[in-house]
Amino acid sequence: MKLAIVTAYPPSKVTLTEYGYYLVKHFRLKEEVTELILITDRTEAPKDLNFEENGCKITVKECWSFNSYTNIFNISKTISKTRPDAVLFNLQFLKFGDKKVPAALGLMLPFICKMKGIPTISLLHNILEKVDLENAGFTNNKILQSIYNFIGTTLTKFVLASDILAVTISKYVSTLEEKYKVKNVALIPHGAFETPPEPDYKLPAGPKQVMAFGKFGTYKKVEILIEAVEEIRSRLNEDIEIVIAGTDSPNTPGYLDEMKEKYSHVPQIRFTGYVAEEDVPKLFGESAVTVFPYTSTTGSSGVLHQAGSYGNAVVLPDLGDLSTLVEEEGYKGEFFDAHDTSSLATAIEKILINDAYRIQLGKQNYKAACSLPMSAITQMYIDYFKAIQKSKETGFNVDISAIEKKLVH
Repeated sequence: MKLAIVTAYPPSKVTLTEYGYYLVKHFRLKEEVTELILITDRTEAPKDLNFEENGCKITVKECWSFNSYTNIFNISKTISKTRPDAVLFNLQFLKFGDKKVPAALGLMLPFICKMKGIPTISLLHNILEKVDLENAGFTNNKILQSIYNFIGTTLTKFVLASDILAVTISKYVSTLEEKYKVKNVALIPHGAFETPPEPDYKLPAGPKQVMAFGKFGTYKKVEILIEAVEEIRSRLNEDIEIVIAGTDSPNTPGYLDEMKEKYSHVPQIRFTGYVAEEDVPKLFGESAVTVFPYTSTTGSSGVLHQAGSYGNAVVLPDLGDLSTLVEEEGYKGEFFDAHDTSSLATAIEKILINDAYRIQLGKQNYKAACSLPMSAITQMYIDYFKAIQKSKETGFNVDISAIEKKLVH
């Protein structure tokens, strides 16, 4: 199978970059895949393809840019030229831009691929029906929210034109099936990026590191984390370092610089900037707790799966999608009110002052991460692509429920 993957890819700063990296890393090891066509965004630095294991050939096609109006034409042209046997889109609603037209045009691509007759799966990490538009940083204007919802419904129909639409949370399946009256939505879990050897759960000498990881400024806010740690410091004799690991969201350039200035008086804050893949294990391995300072959720959380892979205790906002994901996939953590600094401080404190509890949470999260390795997730995609190809040859529709039963057994 010659498989094309349309995704952002390191060192890109566009959303879902890390997920794109691990899709490529694991698909290239599958014997069914003879070549990967990486259809990705343009970056000044070269793409990170330094994998240790031998795998299939990877052909890189940098042909699109965030907020470009020509993405739909350039990607479609690249797919026609490279002639893949199947296409996988790694998507969320603001994948191709935070301006309405480029974002919308990009999400029409699965429909175009379907029209070309190419087996197509779209992985949609968030659905607009489950996004709090105000708290997720889209808009607080009620009229604009209604417009976004209308546009979102229209674009979801284009993405649903894929042979299969994959989602990572079971609730998304029922929501889409009920609203759009479709039968081509499949639950494919997010998966853990890495399953390294089980850690010893020991912390390095020095301050306990309280870490947040990701792209910040829209629904990931560092203010509540910094102020919560300051509250803990005011009542505990704990040596704590705040680690803000990552960059601005493409939608909020300059956010972290503003935070550095705003909290310049607060001691022991480290802003790491962009974190290269090779630095991720050390970052998580040295953290006492990984915190999710989210005001909203927009789908499954790659950071949660990464934290689990490295045996981290986690502190999570008590928000719908994230709570569902934790319950479904077996993760454990302390929960807090997303809009209450004291609630977050209490949750972090419970872990920092009780090392046995920290280790207990870390072990459970490592176990949960190992139960869904990315190698198994990519195999699920391959099995679905095989079913799509067979359906095209026989003229029958893909039976999602029948495939899911086979995957379970």
